[in-house]
Amino acid sequence: MKLKDLEIFVVAPPAPGWGGRYWIFPKITTDTGIVGYGECYASTVGPKAMRAVIEDVFERHMQGTSPEEIELMYRRVYSSGFTQRPDPTVMGAFAGLEIACWDILGKARNRPVWALLGGKINQKIRSYTYLYPQPGEDASEFWVNADMTAEAAARYVKMGFTAVKFDPAGPYTIRGGHEPAMSDITRSVEFCRKIRVAVGDRADLLFGTHGQFTTPGAIRMGRELEPYNPLWYEEPIPPDNLLEFAEVARHVRIPLATGERLTTKAEFGTLLRAGGVKILQPALG
Repeated sequence: MKLKDLEIFVVAPPAPGWGGRYWIFPKITTDTGIVGYGECYASTVGPKAMRAVIEDVFERHMQGTSPEEIELMYRRVYSSGFTQRPDPTVMGAFAGLEIACWDILGKARNRPVWALLGGKINQKIRSYTYLYPQPGEDASEFWVNADMTAEAAARYVKMGFTAVKFDPAGPYTIRGGHEPAMSDITRSVEFCRKIRVAVGDRADLLFGTHGQFTTPGAIRMGRELEPYNPLWYEEPIPPDNLLEFAEVARHVRIPLATGERLTTKAEFGTLLRAGGVKILQPALG
C-alpha cells in the first residue's frame, strides 16, 4: 500500500471567523483506494501559499511511500533542503499529512487510531473553551468588559465545559515582549475575580497572553493572578524565549503552559530540561 493522490480542501471558518483565517484539510488516497483525512496547522502564511507547501511536502517526501513509514517521511521533510530545524510552516503541513496517514492505517486494519497509538486510558476527557461574544454582542466591548466575559463563562459552564480560557491583558502585538501597563494588570485581575465568582469551583480558569510580555512583566502579572488559582498561565513570554520560561516559573506559583507554536521534541526538550513549564500544548493540526 502506497500513498498515491492528494486533494486539499481550504475552508473558511463560520462567521464571525473564530478559529483562524482559514482551515485546511488534506485528503490522501492510497493505490489501494483507502482514503485518509488530516488537518494542517496553518497560521503562518495565507491559504494559497500553505496549499503549495502541503503539495510540495507530499510530492517530494511522501508520495509513493507506505503510510506505515511515518518516521522515514518525517526525517525526509525535516532534514531535506539543509534545514533540520523547527519550522512551523513545513512541520504544520507534514503534521496534517501524518494525521491522514494514521487515518489510513486505522482503516486498513479496521481499528480506531487510538488503538494503534497504545490504547485508550480514559472513557472521556475534559474540554475547555475560549470565551467568545455571542452573535450580536459588541466584540470590542466584550474583550474589555469583565461582566460580559463572566456571563459568557457561566453560560459555557452550563454547556458542560469544565475550564474557560481568556486573554484580557491587551491586544496581540508584533513586539517581542513588552511590559504590561498597570491598567492591563488591573483589568486582568478584575477578569479573574469576576469569572471566578461566576463559575465558582465548577470550572478552572485558564489565563492566556499569546507571548506578549517580557520576563519581568510576566512575573509582575502572574503574581497578581495567583489568588484566583488559574490552572495555567499560558505563554506569558514569546515562545522562542525558551530558557526564560524557567525564570518566570521560579517566581510565579501558577503552572506555566506553552507549545502551540513549537514544532519538535527538541524545543519541548529544552523547555522541560530547564524546568520552564508544567503543561505542554502541542498544536497537532
